[in-house]
Amino acid sequence: MMRILWSLLICLSALSLKAQDPHFSQYYANPLYLNPAFAGSERCPRFIMNYRNQFPAFGAYQTYSASFDQYSSALNGGLGLMVLRDDAGNGALTSTEVSGIYSYHLKVSRKFFILAGFQATFRQRSLNWGSFTFPDQIDPFYGFVLPTSEVAPGSTTNNHVDLSTGLIGYTKNFFFGVAAHHLTQPNEAFFTDSKLPIKLTTHIGANIPITKKRLHNSVQNYLIPNIVFQTQGPFTQITYGLAFARNGIAAGLGLRQNSVNIDALILNVGFIPDKLPWRIGYSYDYTISEFSNAGGGAHEISLAYQFPCKVKRKRVDAIKCPKF
Repeated sequence: MMRILWSLLICLSALSLKAQDPHFSQYYANPLYLNPAFAGSERCPRFIMNYRNQFPAFGAYQTYSASFDQYSSALNGGLGLMVLRDDAGNGALTSTEVSGIYSYHLKVSRKFFILAGFQATFRQRSLNWGSFTFPDQIDPFYGFVLPTSEVAPGSTTNNHVDLSTGLIGYTKNFFFGVAAHHLTQPNEAFFTDSKLPIKLTTHIGANIPITKKRLHNSVQNYLIPNIVFQTQGPFTQITYGLAFARNGIAAGLGLRQNSVNIDALILNVGFIPDKLPWRIGYSYDYTISEFSNAGGGAHEISLAYQFPCKVKRKRVDAIKCPKF
């Protein structure tokens, strides 16, 4: 019965329902995915990897991403490359994305900066029709042994190019941003037409110092409240977060809700060494909606490495944001 249920859910989402992008609870640990304007925002080159396992009890949804970005003084902005892989139903429906990103950095005044990002993405969706099972395949005695009358689509792959953009403004203690993904609204259906809706994102936050001593590490001894609001087609999602870091150990708490109810409580923990170039974060989503936590919530891991570099001239200061 569970095989049929997951087959129908994956099939409906792949063939007829309006799609929704995969999301990450550690949104600032995957900055280029949140907003392309983040490219080059840390000045020195950085490499980031993210992994999310949604509903591990069912083994249904896993998402992987990797990104690299760095600032270029010659271009007065940042360049980024991002790869994402989304696996639904143990390979029944997969999406692979490769994105190139440019972010223009502008110093408006001595204390206020703007980043404007532009992203081009090649996306491929693939459907493994042989992995689906349907009710008419069930034999009362032998199980799934009968042929199905369901007709496979003419093509099990869908390729398209997509465009996105974003904008970030920030000062020493305040930051905000907006992003619009899927401006071209590509048709990603396998049967009838189904355009991918535009995803709009607004995020805002602040750095609140809680110690008088000024430290060179921006994440130490700071409270960083933040809100991320996203809407895509009929889906709306708001995530409230509060991060705190001290002596290389970071912790945070988040609450995610949709337009219907509160979805999940998010617990974050991270190791952000002061003098080391890498950081690691872990988060767990505890489902508190009507679905309950029967699916096992969601586990998420992020790993980042900051390459050393020499910045001759700081036209735009690095942005101070949460690291997970």
